[in-house]
Amino acid sequence: MTTLEVKVDLPDRLAREAEAAGLLTSAALGAMVKDAMRRRAAQTLLAGAARGTAAGAKPLSMKQIQTEVDAVRRDARSRGDSAD
Repeated sequence: MTTLEVKVDLPDRLAREAEAAGLLTSAALGAMVKDAMRRRAAQTLLAGAARGTAAGAKPLSMKQIQTEVDAVRRDARSRGDSAD
């Protein structure tokens, strides 16, 4: 676990409302960052798919996709990362 200190400048009203809603806790902020990272990954994937389509690439079969996923997971495990 990494501990970070983050300073955020918010309008007073937004800060009060966010605090009242429980959005400024460590757990809530962590969940928001995790969600943002997932959305960014999805956007990157969709952008790559759009580039592939524009370039005339043929879609991969489910077997080809699974082979790629398995390779990424193997690589991550060998580095000690978590790709799941």
